[in-house]
Amino acid sequence: MKNCNSCGRCCETAGNGGLSASPEEIDYWETYRPDIARFVDGKRIWVDPETGEYFARCPFLQRSPDGKKTTCEIYEDRPEDCRHYPVDIEQMLLDNCEMLEPRDLKNLRHAQRKLDSIMIDSRPPAGSGD
Repeated sequence: MKNCNSCGRCCETAGNGGLSASPEEIDYWETYRPDIARFVDGKRIWVDPETGEYFARCPFLQRSPDGKKTTCEIYEDRPEDCRHYPVDIEQMLLDNCEMLEPRDLKNLRHAQRKLDSIMIDSRPPAGSGD
């Protein structure tokens, strides 16, 4: 499995209601990050404030001029759903994640163990209820 290369495919699929935010995250954004809170409607996140419809992709995804790299404009204050991504190989396959290599596809269990090792500091401890 390769390191993340910031291709942004995960963020391309982070719209249409696919993500959530905790009430604490939303409260924080409302207090300290109104630029983020403007895309929240109740418990729904990444909602167009003009139409009330979900954005097709995360509104904070920015592409480099050459289109090869992406950055997150709210990286430090992104929702937990984003912090925990990717959770499993199946999710990475659905997103066509560029971290996956051909050898990962030959042994999905090994690939999942490698992913779990990579993401150990980004996820809540097992049994934490999150």
